[in-house]
Amino acid sequence: MGTKVGLAGAGSIAFGTAAVLHERGHDPMLWSPSGAGTAELADGASLSATGAVETTFTPRIAVSAESLARDNDVLMITLPGYGHKTVMDAFAPHIEPRHRVIVSSHASLGAIYLAQLLAERGVAVPIIAWGTTICTGRRQSGTEVTVNTVRSRVDLCTVPAERSDEALSLCRELFGDRFQPRDGLLAISLSNLNPQNHMGIALGNITRMERGETWSQGQNVTPKVGRLLEELDQERLAIACALGLEVKTIFEHFHLSFHVPVASISEMNQQMHAQGNGGTGPATADSRYVTEDVPYGLVLTAALGRLTGRPAVLHEAGIRIFSAMYGRDFEAENEILQALDLDRYALDDLKRAAQSGLLRHPESAA
Repeated sequence: MGTKVGLAGAGSIAFGTAAVLHERGHDPMLWSPSGAGTAELADGASLSATGAVETTFTPRIAVSAESLARDNDVLMITLPGYGHKTVMDAFAPHIEPRHRVIVSSHASLGAIYLAQLLAERGVAVPIIAWGTTICTGRRQSGTEVTVNTVRSRVDLCTVPAERSDEALSLCRELFGDRFQPRDGLLAISLSNLNPQNHMGIALGNITRMERGETWSQGQNVTPKVGRLLEELDQERLAIACALGLEVKTIFEHFHLSFHVPVASISEMNQQMHAQGNGGTGPATADSRYVTEDVPYGLVLTAALGRLTGRPAVLHEAGIRIFSAMYGRDFEAENEILQALDLDRYALDDLKRAAQSGLLRHPESAA
């Protein structure tokens, strides 16, 4: 039955991705690092997907990172960015040369962090970084997920870069012809629009989140919120231009992800709402829109802005505003960038690492 794929995660994206894999004839296995997310499935319950994917199946369930690696050839990281380092640390001792790893979606140079862990063991595998997830949706319970959309285009790159063709072939085999190769990890890092978009949406609707309201996300990307998203996008595109990288615009993102005609960002979101796929906004302030996307998205974009001389002042302001709102230092919460100690490196070091997967210490570069 197809390819055996092990997914680390048990939330909306993990459940939705597993459903897409099953529908395409593959054999997904889920691992919840805490065990709680797959408790009902481990007892034999079926997983039901509705919406853009309609299927019911009984996924395999792993009890540990070791068993997930042992029983699958493809490993996927499908949980929020704040869980990536923990999962990579758990995976690293068990990954073998036969494995291929997909990070969905990639956050804060995590592919470099994992590649360096593996290099310490003398192991090298293709690590495939996606700029976004294959689907969007909402986990309804421990056995149910609503899949809002399956994206028609997902940006990806591979480290090391010489294994890119192999990685692209794998992704197409698993999910179909919906992948756009990009030139290295920095392009992928700048292709993930969720952090900037979620920043604007959360800032404009934070009281709805705090009060636990049920609200349409698309409908509430009003003209002023939409204008903020467009201005944030200009900062990201300026950084990409300084690096000589081609990345999709926010207009292309909404067009390709949600199948609406290109217009202003507010108008595109209103169209999504009218079509019934505008999504429901977070009903809690403890949302990944902030707790994941600020430290693992905005912080990296801001760092790249400083390195390239294209300061992302709106991104920087967002980090500080959310830190003030939440009483937290979100910049300090990025465990991956802290572990990589990015401040020690020059932009050229980072560019090389984006192709090789290995961030060499300046004193040992020779």
